[in-house]
Amino acid sequence: MSATGSTTISLVEKKKPFDWKRLTFMLLGMGLFVFVYYCPPLPDAIDPMGEHFVLSQQAKGALAVFLLAATWWVFEVVPIGVTSLTIGVLQALFMIRDPKVAFKDFMDPSVLFIFGSIVIGMVFTKTGLTKRIAYKMLSIVGEKTSMIMLGCFVMTAALTHVMAHTAVAATMFPLLMAIHALYSDEEEPSKFGKGLFIGMAYVAGAGSIITLLGAARGAVALGFYKDIMNVDISFFELTAYMFPIGWLMTFLLWGFFMLVCKPERTAIPGLKERSKIMYAELGKWKRNEILTVVIVVATILIIALKNFIPALSGLHKTGILLCSTIAFFLFNILDVDDLEDIPWNIILLFAGAMSIGFCLWETGAAKWLAVNWLILFENSPPIIFILGMAFFVMMMTNFIMNVAAIAISLPVALVVAPYLGVAGEVILFSALVVSGMPFLLLVGAAPNAIAYNSKMFTTGEFFLYGIPASILLMLVTWLAVTVIWPLMGMAIFVPN
Repeated sequence: MSATGSTTISLVEKKKPFDWKRLTFMLLGMGLFVFVYYCPPLPDAIDPMGEHFVLSQQAKGALAVFLLAATWWVFEVVPIGVTSLTIGVLQALFMIRDPKVAFKDFMDPSVLFIFGSIVIGMVFTKTGLTKRIAYKMLSIVGEKTSMIMLGCFVMTAALTHVMAHTAVAATMFPLLMAIHALYSDEEEPSKFGKGLFIGMAYVAGAGSIITLLGAARGAVALGFYKDIMNVDISFFELTAYMFPIGWLMTFLLWGFFMLVCKPERTAIPGLKERSKIMYAELGKWKRNEILTVVIVVATILIIALKNFIPALSGLHKTGILLCSTIAFFLFNILDVDDLEDIPWNIILLFAGAMSIGFCLWETGAAKWLAVNWLILFENSPPIIFILGMAFFVMMMTNFIMNVAAIAISLPVALVVAPYLGVAGEVILFSALVVSGMPFLLLVGAAPNAIAYNSKMFTTGEFFLYGIPASILLMLVTWLAVTVIWPLMGMAIFVPN
């Protein structure tokens, strides 16, 4: 072999520098697990009624797994889907939960709903519907990058009024990819790309709080509230109170991302005319495009109507959504090769998130945390108690299902509230606001993980942007409680 050839091979085989950062956070996650799992028993949590909540060894194990997973997810010690597998493995090896139960959660209906939503996004891309929508939108909003971002955010928020935010994110994702391709020929991340994709995920959450159709959490929380307080809150009452908050957050998030992710280019010259030309070049609507629209609209319509038509109420939304996946294959819109394009890393991420969420719930660890936190505010001013409860729900919904975050905190909060002269409704609505917007971790909501598939940002960047965004959310919640809702007639305080 020639000297030149040897030199080439040695350059190719040159070792990468050792990743000390990865090792540090890998060991940190393991250390947190060991410390919490093997620490001495912790004091019981005691609610205002005197009921004790014991932190069992299994509950300590759930907290230990939770801390390890959070550390590894934020710092991407291993692929996020592999961290999810670790969640199931630790539950099985340390007998925190029965392995059959721990791994069964990996195929929870919510995970399959995300799968079905992602398939819809894939079909939009494959059939060309994505480009058709993107070019039409760009020909309307114009060439300024600020208006392009605003147009994407408004479309995302509006769609969540009538369909699940997971499905909206999956539908918008390929659209945003097409828009970014027109913005930059480079595959490298851009500031505009970061703002576009992270913003889409955040805005999908903001829009989803406005109606019961945006996410399951609203309907579950209202049913839960009726069982506890014997007060029925209607679809339209919820929408009336949530509408100003959801849209205020949408526009504030647009301003936020225009500030922290200011696009490298203020405009894309000639984009408006180019979009019109590219739209015309797509020609007439094709068979697969029409079929896709029919299937998706029918699916969304049935899911929406099941909330109003008793005959449809027994149909599970995941079953309805997966019918669309089957239909795509029946009509040869998709084939077996398309299954290879499914982002299984994202599916596994949510599978693990469901497993740790149920683990914290079933072992009593989440209840223990909720009681200990809320009792800190039992002698506080009413507004501090309301915001303290909202803060807890906001943080927990980044790690576990938002429905579970509400379910563990609402009963305790509603017991404490009367002693402080706080009305039950404001507790419910403030919890619903923050539970829809987990801005810190990808596992907090499906749109977060779908946006991550763009490769425009890291999990660490998502977390860092989420800190000021979460502060903004808490400020808007304070504004809602102190100004907006009282002006709309909501009772905030009641006589002790």
